[in-house]
Amino acid sequence: MAAFNPHFTIGVLGGGQLGRMLIQAGINLDLNFHVLDPDAQAPCAGIARFTQGKLTDYETVMAFGKTCDIITIEIENVNTKALIDLEKAGKKVFPQPAVIELIQDKRIQKQFFADNQIPTAPFVLVNNKEAVAKHEDFLPAVNKLGKEGYDGRGVQVIKTKADLNKAFDAPGLLEKWIPFEKEIAVIVSRNALGDVAVYPAVEMVFHPEANLVEYLFSPAQIEKEIAQQAEAIARKVITSLNMIGLLAVEMFVTKEGEVLVNEVAPRPHNSGHQTIEGNVTSQYEQHLRSILNLPMGSTALLAPSAMVNLLGEEGFTGSARYEGLEEVLKAEGVYVHLYGKKTTKPFRKMGHVTIVDKDLNSLKKKANFVKQTLKVKA
Repeated sequence: MAAFNPHFTIGVLGGGQLGRMLIQAGINLDLNFHVLDPDAQAPCAGIARFTQGKLTDYETVMAFGKTCDIITIEIENVNTKALIDLEKAGKKVFPQPAVIELIQDKRIQKQFFADNQIPTAPFVLVNNKEAVAKHEDFLPAVNKLGKEGYDGRGVQVIKTKADLNKAFDAPGLLEKWIPFEKEIAVIVSRNALGDVAVYPAVEMVFHPEANLVEYLFSPAQIEKEIAQQAEAIARKVITSLNMIGLLAVEMFVTKEGEVLVNEVAPRPHNSGHQTIEGNVTSQYEQHLRSILNLPMGSTALLAPSAMVNLLGEEGFTGSARYEGLEEVLKAEGVYVHLYGKKTTKPFRKMGHVTIVDKDLNSLKKKANFVKQTLKVKA
């Protein structure tokens, strides 16, 4: 293992909240960061060296990458051709560009699961709306765009023939609707030595309209055998990808106790925010350890935890104000993380709150208290 060099410049493609929390973890290791994002007011803009530019533009990413020693991502929608060429030029890029490229397209990602005997829901590839209509016998199903779906966008539930008009008229896939008991996620990391560390599974609760995580509980309330199955699957996915970095593996637990992979994200993830206070090593520090080829940190739970996403309230767009903040801060074991976004809009992720409590009933009560009390309005 090469000696750790704190003078590396780590380039981060994407300047959102995930990048912000990655930088916060990196400060403890005295690391230097350079961030690229199209938004001049991105959450990372004021806390690191910052360049405004398009993440999908080849020349922009090439010029940015040349200023960095190691390049990583906080969003998948980036120019992988530039990353491949930077890698050829001797730059370290983690996760590797080939992995990012595979995960960018849900069609290729899903086929990868099938080819590597990774359990997942039955699916068919479709090229357009007309192709979806030909698979009426496959309903109920979920139509997913192959590319650029994010935070609930690019996903459409098609339960009956009457819903076929909702299908996307673009390349994607039709995935069999799974009547699942729970949605869980497992975060797993791997360094260049092949060392793998796995976090305990967390249980996610999604917003019924926005289709993004509203809150989660750690650890997931599942049987030991299911937890072990989920951990083994996460290990298999990251090793099959030969990936270096941090990978979030979202899964369904069926009524029969089967665990199926839904999707993966090759970066720190919403389902790991609570690790900052709830686990020995946060997902952000673990990602840095992975890409710097440092020893993996302990993933052990310090205590049961919950995470509540702070979403912009419906009906409010404008300068953000946080109603109920003082009341929430009075509660014991409650940690507020605001992302530095000046403007709120409906369902925009504006921050999150982690709650840590050794008593599960108290934890759930506090999570509901936070959800009901802290509101983001304009």
